Amino acid sequence: MPISDAAKQAIRKRASYLCEYCHSPERLSANRFTFDHIIPKSLGGPDEIDNLALACRRCNERRYNFVAGVDPETQEIVPIFNPRQQKWEEHFVWLDNGVVIQGITPIGRATCIRLDLNDTRYPEDDSIRATRRFWIQTGLHPPATDLS
Repeated sequence: MPISDAAKQAIRKRASYLCEYCHSPERLSANRFTFDHIIPKSLGGPDEIDNLALACRRCNERRYNFVAGVDPETQEIVPIFNPRQQKWEEHFVWLDNGVVIQGITPIGRATCIRLDLNDTRYPEDDSIRATRRFWIQTGLHPPATDLS
């Protein structure tokens, strides 16, 4: 069932117009963000608003239908970040003035790896890190809510 326009707007507003995984601002994207099924439809997840998260295309594509990842410190399989049940600031912090997201819990670390939140597979000048540096120069990043 398609997501209604009213539900889409409610999801955007609830997320403060940020990707609920990497905290990129939707207003800086050339495209509207997508709606990620926290429990993927392929695993029986519903289209209900409580199962949807605002996600940039990058995070949504990398998340795919994964619900778990490996914590690089413990090598244990843990759930990835669930924005409906967890608070971003309890699992992640910004390093380098907002360039790098660091996971500070097993869930945060596993999510950073699973979604490659910092584009570590790519050279810095061809990655989200370079984009974040530009956003910082404009004063539009990191989100003010992440700095309190």
